[in-house]
Amino acid sequence: MPQASSPRPLLPLAAVIVTSLALAGGCRSASSLSVAAAPAPRTVPAHHVVPLPSSITPSAGPPVTFVAASRIVLAAGDPELDGVARLLAAALTPATGYAWPVVASTSAGAVPGAAPDITLALDAAVPGGRDAYRLDTTATGVRIVAATPEGVFRGTQTLRQLLPPAIHASAVQPGPWRVAPVSVTDAPRYQWRGAMLDVARHFFGPSQVKRYIDLLAFYKFNVLHLHLSDDQGWRIEILSWPRLATWGGSSSVKGDGSGFFTQAEYRDIVAYASARFITVIPEIDMPGHTNAALASYPELNCNDVAPPLYTGIEVGFSSLCVGREVTYRFVDDVVRELAALTPGPYIHIGGDEVKKLTAAEYAGFIERAQEIVARHGKRAIGWDEIAHARLAPTTVVQQWRVGKNGVADAGAAAVSAVAQGARLVMSPASKVYLDMKYTPSTVLGLNWAGYVELRDTYAWDPGALIPGVTDEHVLGVEAPLWTETIVTMSDLEVMVLPRLLAVADLGWTAQASREWNAFTARVAMHGLRWDAMGVSYYRSPQVEWMTVAPTLPRE
Repeated sequence: MPQASSPRPLLPLAAVIVTSLALAGGCRSASSLSVAAAPAPRTVPAHHVVPLPSSITPSAGPPVTFVAASRIVLAAGDPELDGVARLLAAALTPATGYAWPVVASTSAGAVPGAAPDITLALDAAVPGGRDAYRLDTTATGVRIVAATPEGVFRGTQTLRQLLPPAIHASAVQPGPWRVAPVSVTDAPRYQWRGAMLDVARHFFGPSQVKRYIDLLAFYKFNVLHLHLSDDQGWRIEILSWPRLATWGGSSSVKGDGSGFFTQAEYRDIVAYASARFITVIPEIDMPGHTNAALASYPELNCNDVAPPLYTGIEVGFSSLCVGREVTYRFVDDVVRELAALTPGPYIHIGGDEVKKLTAAEYAGFIERAQEIVARHGKRAIGWDEIAHARLAPTTVVQQWRVGKNGVADAGAAAVSAVAQGARLVMSPASKVYLDMKYTPSTVLGLNWAGYVELRDTYAWDPGALIPGVTDEHVLGVEAPLWTETIVTMSDLEVMVLPRLLAVADLGWTAQASREWNAFTARVAMHGLRWDAMGVSYYRSPQVEWMTVAPTLPRE
């Protein structure tokens, strides 16, 4: 599996062109290319921002070059932006070596023109919702303005992408730190731009989850869905049912790992995500995918016999005993504790791949589970099978069953969901399941939904995929990563990158503005960013990856 390479030395332009051609052509070697046969160099876009902003246009004037005296200035000294400013300073300091002091515009010494600054400001008149922002290069630096701190934060991520790739390095780099003269007006297409991480098949600890949150925030995602339980493992401490974590959390696929989040660790992850304007949605999959829970407590089984822990990858064989009241006491306790830990509005109840219950048993369980979630002040979300039950008015349905050969039953489920007034989160497996292999030769991943290369993830419209489902029914998109074959952080990164960027564009950018060739041209420089970050990734042959970052002139 190709991964991130170490930073490469600068190459002459001719070498850059040959290298790009070799990468694009797969097995073609540089020696097979004659000078006469070499095509003209590809057009390098004026910017490489992902997701594509609503509007980004060159503006008059020279690039802004930040220097050691540059600061982050809070317009009107707004304390709501202090956290955003300090996150930006923390992101810029390692590579630049600059202090990036955060100052209020009324502070002593805040003299315009002393050095180019980054100014952050709130303005309730900025249209486009909570995520919308404006970014402008001015004579005094860069100014980011939005109606909310969330919008300002999204703008800071665009600014980071306008700086050279070396800005992401963990040690001081030589610079210069220039930003092209641009004007950006931006707002997202969808309010839900999510990624799901399965920590049940293989456990990923708090530091790894935070690393993933940082990557998601960089590409303007705002939802992290944590799949906390499955047949192979239970990953969240439940004080009223302690063996769920201590015993149910002691296994994994192939038995090669264990672990769970304490409630304190989970709270810390939620707070870390919240500071980056990402909402954590916890999932407890039920009534199926429950072997870890069944193994922990015999009374959850209809025969009062706890099965052994499970380390395989088959699905559909487990179910809670839905005819017993103890089952609903269990569900109530778990949801109650999770709701208290989770400030976000949603609890995910799973509901997928249940093969051991009748349709009536399944529907009855889903309806009671929704009621329990609502009683604890949250909205239920579930996989698209739940649409075959009676849905509560606030329930959200996550559509996933679109296979390589078409819509199948997912179409009926989605239509049933919207007919009941539900909104959809679009997660079709054949498009955005990031655990699917890229190609038959990909080492990691599975292929039951087909092979999913970068273009497969990019080239579809969430508002037009299923007949009878339109954009008004769609809350947004979410890209799941199931971890049957994913063990390390490097495994995770290789499977999500570069496809995560396609999902970012799907969720943020207007459909009419999305175009494949322009997208890959923007993606091309992100490999250099990931190299600087120390992040692993798949060098898709569908992208002409850059080996040298373009530079901006002084004037």
